[in-house]
Amino acid sequence: MANPVLWQFKYSHYNEKARWALDFKRVPHVRRSLLPGAHIPRVLWMTGQKAVPVLVLDGRAIADSTRIIEALERWRPQPALYPPDPGERTRASELEEFFDEELGPHLRRTWFYEIMPDADFTVNQLTVGRCQSTRRIYRGLYPVVSRVMRADMGINAAGAAAGRAKAEAALDRISAELQPSGYLVGTAFSVADLTAAALLSPIVMPPEFPYPFISPLPAPAAKYRASLAQHPAFLWAAEMYRRHRSPSMEVVG
Repeated sequence: MANPVLWQFKYSHYNEKARWALDFKRVPHVRRSLLPGAHIPRVLWMTGQKAVPVLVLDGRAIADSTRIIEALERWRPQPALYPPDPGERTRASELEEFFDEELGPHLRRTWFYEIMPDADFTVNQLTVGRCQSTRRIYRGLYPVVSRVMRADMGINAAGAAAGRAKAEAALDRISAELQPSGYLVGTAFSVADLTAAALLSPIVMPPEFPYPFISPLPAPAAKYRASLAQHPAFLWAAEMYRRHRSPSMEVVG
């Protein structure tokens, strides 16, 4: 049986959510890393939509990080990311959806608003691991790519301001939901914890993240990150990475 194949962006928190699930479940898999913008024809051909991650599992292309985890839970039930108790499972899924909708897109919009004016930094981060010639070509295309990204994700001053408020509300929600166990649901790590921590990875910048973060950050991004760095949910996400971010199961294929 062929190994699953993950089509991904390296520097993306939704893609990190899918990667983390694969690694947590110790699933050997191939990763095909794409560049934003250039990814569209390939992903459209596979799925009829343009977003990554996409996991090809047993010959079927599965789009969306939540659907990917659902498929992995059926395909490789252990270690489980869904709690065994039905009520806790429902709660974990509700929190996963909340963070997917109320944290992920808003933090992304705000973060890109802070870093994108520094074209060299943004290109270097988006092209981590690529050869120098690819990075030069992408740098030349960046004015076009950045316009598309801004339009597609609503990256502007108003969007960033709204995103900050949404992201901070989600951080407060994490703090409010934490159980005495230190997890969001019950007494064990679940899809709720994985989702919240993964979606915070751009600002937390945990050392366990599987690809390098470029430094130093542009000054506006560094200021924004510093404003959240002592929030209990920020510190909690870093702890979830320390405890549960398994080593990569990527294989060459």
